[in-house]
Amino acid sequence: MQDVDLLIEASWVLPIEPAGALLENHAVAVDSGRIVDIVAGDEADNRFRARSRTRLGGQILIPGLVNLHTHAAMSLFRGLADDLHLMDWLSKHIWPAEGKHVSEQFIYDGTLLACAEMLRCGITCFNDMYFFPEQAGRAALDAGMRAALGIVVIEFPTPYASDAQDYLRKGLAARDEMKNEALLSFCMAPHAPYTVSDASFEQVATLAEQLQLPVHMHVHEIEHEIQEHIKQHGVRPLERLRRLGLLGPELIAVHAVHLDEVEIALLASQGCSVAHCPASNLKLASGFARVGDMLDAGINVGVGTDGAASNNRLDIIEELRLAALVSKAVSGDAQTLPAHSALRMATLNGAKALGLDHNIGSIEPGKSADMISVNLANKVELSPCYDPMSHLLYAAGREHVTNVWVQGKEVVRGGQLTTVDPQELISKAQSWQRRISAGDNVKTAGISE
Repeated sequence: MQDVDLLIEASWVLPIEPAGALLENHAVAVDSGRIVDIVAGDEADNRFRARSRTRLGGQILIPGLVNLHTHAAMSLFRGLADDLHLMDWLSKHIWPAEGKHVSEQFIYDGTLLACAEMLRCGITCFNDMYFFPEQAGRAALDAGMRAALGIVVIEFPTPYASDAQDYLRKGLAARDEMKNEALLSFCMAPHAPYTVSDASFEQVATLAEQLQLPVHMHVHEIEHEIQEHIKQHGVRPLERLRRLGLLGPELIAVHAVHLDEVEIALLASQGCSVAHCPASNLKLASGFARVGDMLDAGINVGVGTDGAASNNRLDIIEELRLAALVSKAVSGDAQTLPAHSALRMATLNGAKALGLDHNIGSIEPGKSADMISVNLANKVELSPCYDPMSHLLYAAGREHVTNVWVQGKEVVRGGQLTTVDPQELISKAQSWQRRISAGDNVKTAGISE
C-alpha cells in the first residue's frame, strides 16, 4: 500500500487523454503536488493510504482550465467603455485610461482580482499580455495560480516603458528574476503586426528561439486592421510574419478571425496555435473565427477570454459554450466542435500552445495535480444528466465549480477561495473605480484587443 497526500474520489473523471475517455466512479491519487495514478474507486483503498481524502459525489473531476489569452489587470477596466468599435474603444478610451492609471500597484491589484475570478471559474493557468509582468507574476503566486507572463513589445511609450528596447529589457529582467518559480513561465508578447516594427519582430524571433519561449500575439482580428496593413506593408499581416520568421510551433495567434484558406493551411503547416476568444470577437464585432476549419486543418486551437474590458467576464466555461454554438452556426454543421473537442481546447490544447503539455492539461500520472471539480448533481438547472461531458459544455456554469487544485494545493474549496480575501479585493476594485471614474470620460457619467 502506498502513502499519498491526497485521494480524490469522483463520480466521473474526465482525463482528456485518451480522447473521449470518461471514467465512472474513479479516484485520483496525488502526492507532492503530482498525480500518482487514476484507479477505480473500489481499488483505491487497497492501493493507497491517503493523509487527506475528498469525496465528490455527483461531481466530475477534470483538468484545470487554461485561459490562453487575457490581459488580467484590465479587470479594473471592466465595463469602462462598452458597445464601441475596436479602434474607437482602444484609441479613445482604453489607451488613454492606461496612460493615466497603469502602475505597478494597478497591475498587482487588477491581476489579483482577475485571479480570484478565474479560480472561481476553474481556470488554473492563464496566458497574460500586459505591463509590469513581475507584478502580475507576484499576484498569481499570491493567489496560488499558474501564469504564463508576456514579455511585451510595442513601439510607443506607456507608463511601463519608453520604446521597444525598453519593453524587452524590462520583460527579460522580470523573466530572469522569476524564472525559477514553478508556477510561472514566460512568453514573448509582441502586441500586434500594426504596432511592432520589422526590426523588433526579428529580435523577438531570435529571442524566442534562443530562450525556447512561445510568441503570443494578436493576429488578423478585424478586417480594417488587415486592409491598413496591406496599404503600409504591401502584404497581409500573416504573410509579413512569415517573411520575418515568426511562424512556427511557438506562435500563438490570438483571435485569427479573418483567415482565408491559404492562411489556415499555412498556420497548420507551420504547427502554429490559435487562441480563440469568441466573446470578445462578438462584443467588439470583430467577426466569426473559422474554428471548425482550423481544427479540421490540424491547427492547435485553445480558448481565451481576452481582458475583462472587452468581454466582460473571465469565464472559460462560458467561452466554450459560445465557441461551440458559434462554430456550429458558422460551419452549418451541428457536429462541429462537440463537447470533448471543446473541453480539450480549454485544457490540453492550451497547455500545448504554452509548451506546458508535459506538465498540465490532462489528468495523467506524473503530471501536476492541476484539477477542478464541477457539481452536476442535485441542481434543478442540471437535471437530468444523460452525458456529463455534454452537461459541462451546454448546461453547467462557473457557479457549479466547487473545488480547484493547483499543484495539489486546494485554492478553491466548496466554491470559496482559500488563498485571497474576496472582500478585500472588492474594496480595492471600488477604490480604483472611484479614481478612474473621476479622471476619465466614462460612458456611464494600450495594449489590448
